[in-house]
Amino acid sequence: MARIYPLFSSSKGNAHFIGTEKGGILIDCGVSYRKLSSALEINRIPLKAVQAVFITHEHSDHVAGLKMFTKKTGATVYGKKKTLQKLCDEDKISPQSPIIEIKGSIACADMEITGFDVSHDAVQPCGYRIHTADDKYCAICTDTGYITPEADKALTGCRMVLIESNYDENMLRRGNYPLYLKERILSMSGHLSNDDCALQVGKLIERGTVYFLLGHLSQDNNMPYIADSTVQKSLSKYKRNKDYLMGVAPVETKGGAVIF
Repeated sequence: MARIYPLFSSSKGNAHFIGTEKGGILIDCGVSYRKLSSALEINRIPLKAVQAVFITHEHSDHVAGLKMFTKKTGATVYGKKKTLQKLCDEDKISPQSPIIEIKGSIACADMEITGFDVSHDAVQPCGYRIHTADDKYCAICTDTGYITPEADKALTGCRMVLIESNYDENMLRRGNYPLYLKERILSMSGHLSNDDCALQVGKLIERGTVYFLLGHLSQDNNMPYIADSTVQKSLSKYKRNKDYLMGVAPVETKGGAVIF
């Protein structure tokens, strides 16, 4: 049965497992090997169940633990061509791990995984759409300044979507970040705000998406209850827990998965 384990989700570190205790894939590896191993253990997922790591982009909160994880496991690393090249140039992948460029769709762990372009200040960032063995679709879409046409198409038809709800605009504008960093986050190659996220969630509900996780929340410019309430308020014509189910991905897992 298809499920996603949101292991880590914040501006400080990201990693999600999709699959079962028998096998699956990791999307990003942005925390230490020790923390990731512990999180998998909490969820009763053996390390050997991770059959590959799919990287969205090269920023440290998505690859900080990749070198040690690949050294310990030899897991295959997938990603866009320029992303993989940058990771290799910066010695972020163990030489013992195979590296495979995403072109079209990739078959792995009884699933079909497709990368789609997003808009972020990285060399070749992407999100992922996953077709599971039980014929369900889900997607992970974070680290994007806006929903690109390609991302919109990839999210459409998914039963479950983990989507970025990075910042509350008022908190960001009034906060202590330097101006250049605020402008970066607010830009078309930055991050999705709670309001941006809400707009896309509404569109996806209309197209049949049922399950949502709000992810990659900034710990400085957002709070889970603010992200949740902002999105819910925009969905007044829909009934929560009837027309859709929604939660906030934890900064660090305490155990649990979304079965979709």
